Amino acid sequence: MTLLQEPEIAPDPRPPALSFRELARWAWRQLTSMRTALLLLLLLALAAVPGSVIPQEGVDALKTSRWQEDHPRLTPVYERLGLFDVYSSPWFSAVYLMLMVSLVGCIIPRLGVYWRAVRAAPPSAPRRLDRLPAHTSYVVDAPAAEVLDRAGVVLRGRHYRVAVAEDPGGGSVAAERGRLREAGNLVFHTALIVVLVGVAWGSLFGYKGGAIVVVGSGFSNNLTQYDDFAPGRLFDPDVMEPFSFTVEDFEAEWLVSGPRAGMAQKFVAPLTYRSSPGAPEERYDLRVNHPLTVGGTEIFLIGHGYAPVITVRDGDGNVAETGPTVFLPTDPRTFRSFGVVKAADARPTQIGLQGELYPTYAFDSARGPYSTFGNALDPVISMQAYVGDLGMDDGEPESVYAMDTSRMELLERPDGKMFRVDLRPGESVELPDGAGSVTFEGMQRWTRIQISRQPGKELALGGVVVALLGMLGSLFVRPRRLWVRARETDDGTVVEVAALDRSDGGDPADEVAAIVAALGGRAQGEEPGS
Repeated sequence: MTLLQEPEIAPDPRPPALSFRELARWAWRQLTSMRTALLLLLLLALAAVPGSVIPQEGVDALKTSRWQEDHPRLTPVYERLGLFDVYSSPWFSAVYLMLMVSLVGCIIPRLGVYWRAVRAAPPSAPRRLDRLPAHTSYVVDAPAAEVLDRAGVVLRGRHYRVAVAEDPGGGSVAAERGRLREAGNLVFHTALIVVLVGVAWGSLFGYKGGAIVVVGSGFSNNLTQYDDFAPGRLFDPDVMEPFSFTVEDFEAEWLVSGPRAGMAQKFVAPLTYRSSPGAPEERYDLRVNHPLTVGGTEIFLIGHGYAPVITVRDGDGNVAETGPTVFLPTDPRTFRSFGVVKAADARPTQIGLQGELYPTYAFDSARGPYSTFGNALDPVISMQAYVGDLGMDDGEPESVYAMDTSRMELLERPDGKMFRVDLRPGESVELPDGAGSVTFEGMQRWTRIQISRQPGKELALGGVVVALLGMLGSLFVRPRRLWVRARETDDGTVVEVAALDRSDGGDPADEVAAIVAALGGRAQGEEPGS
């Protein structure tokens, strides 16, 4: 009787599926590889590009709001992507944290390997030194022990770590130098972690804010004084220094010729300040890129403009609004500026003005009114006048640089044409229908002040300096190994010298020749470097 055999089942050629632990280990190795760290560093640099191109709310909220007004279609998309606050966006933070984890996971194992390598003796001489790219040999009459002793002295004098191995009839000397190359590499990557920690520290515990201060006005360092304020996630208001300052004046030099004629340069804003309420008053000339430092806070001058002094009287002749009004430049060269005036106290109806300031007025039939120069040589305001409800009693915050005219009526001349308030300093105009009057009293300057506290900047700066030093070490230190073998024969002591350069582009032949010359030998057979 024949027994039936079960058919053999061919083994599955596919590898078995990874367990969760194996998958986690594989992912960790991928994340902590040097290739991944370099890729994340490049990705972080690319992710920071939008923060340099697109206006950031934490840097200049006014510029950001103007950009949003000029690009109404792109603004919702950019807001969803977090492009107006790149460095606080979730995707930027994710790349940032992954880079830090990758660097830490990459460096810690390498530190252990480097520590063991530093403590280990130089590797012993290979059996066939003549196979190395830089090799030579010669014969001397001195004993092998004397040659090896002399080689040890010479190599130590050339900053090699030396290990001598003796055997009957000869021996060898193994030498190595250039360990600082790997140390420089490790220092560079460790310093990158320090830089990331310093930047993160400043982002979490620091703050940055801005305010427009009219010349002659003051500023106190509390939250109510800021026009925009961007605190870190762990910001504590108690760390704010209680300083105050007054902008006494603003000076600028204007170019009058050349391709950049009309532009301003060499800005300076003289300040008087107190570091605390009871401290003595001090003076400081605030300049661009020369901030005033008070404790751990820096005060920067980042912008300037004009604030026309405008007085609005209502229909009863009472002053409803007066004082300097900040106009924001729309042309950075000529300082053509836009602004609004809100007379909420006017009776019987509120009055609103919006329009432009021309520091040096000119008119062209094709271009219309424009400014030829940034300096206020012939300032003119040209504004539309509205009456009605300004909507300031609704309880919702409203920008002082914009006006809601949906519930207001545009004033017109008796002939039905649009009425405009066109004034030079010292001039007044009556509004139609007895609504009131507007007087252009004069001009003042304003300065845009940025105040920031970045507690980790010294740590980040130190990390950058150390990283540069580590990079120099990794670039210019050449790791090299060199061996000298001596063996006694009937014809004398045969000395072999060979070297191996462990970095690309190195030529150890000159080093071999120098060692041979220091040992007092003359090469036979192969020439050094052959």
